[in-house]
Amino acid sequence: IMINYSGFKNEYHSGKIHLYNGDCMDLLRQTPDKYYDLALVDPPYGISITDSGRLGKYNKNDKRWDDLIPSDEYFKELFRVSSNQIIWGGNYFQLPPTRGFIIWDKKQPENISFASCEFAWTSFDRSAKTFYYSALKENDNRIHATQKPVALYKWLLQNYAKEGDTILDTHFGSLSIG
Repeated sequence: IMINYSGFKNEYHSGKIHLYNGDCMDLLRQTPDKYYDLALVDPPYGISITDSGRLGKYNKNDKRWDDLIPSDEYFKELFRVSSNQIIWGGNYFQLPPTRGFIIWDKKQPENISFASCEFAWTSFDRSAKTFYYSALKENDNRIHATQKPVALYKWLLQNYAKEGDTILDTHFGSLSIG
């Protein structure tokens, strides 16, 4: 089933992948209830990552993009349009309790200044899981300040999605999920 979203000037379709360049709130408001099997999202956490200076080439004119945290309406709509959710940075938002956290252990040296792991909140009623993968393995291919590794998304899809699931990513940054 394909939704024809109105108001999106930039669209791209390749096989079963459909990309819409626009305000995700416009897309969410036009989406029927529980249309997506899984929302796998990585919204800004609001931690002012652009202030740190440690990201060098990624700090494009310091537009403070990380300060623009999703509104309560975003989460309401996200839960409405998807049956299950994986939300990176979920520990920064007011979300219901879960036992199904996912931890990405970045396998970093102890003296590194940024986080050695990241948390994802999930709607899955299962034990917390950890994915071990060095953030430095893909460092040369990074195009986004908070880019997640392709290997992480492969692991997530293998463990949290089923064949044929419809998947929503509202903040795809570097498009690692693609």
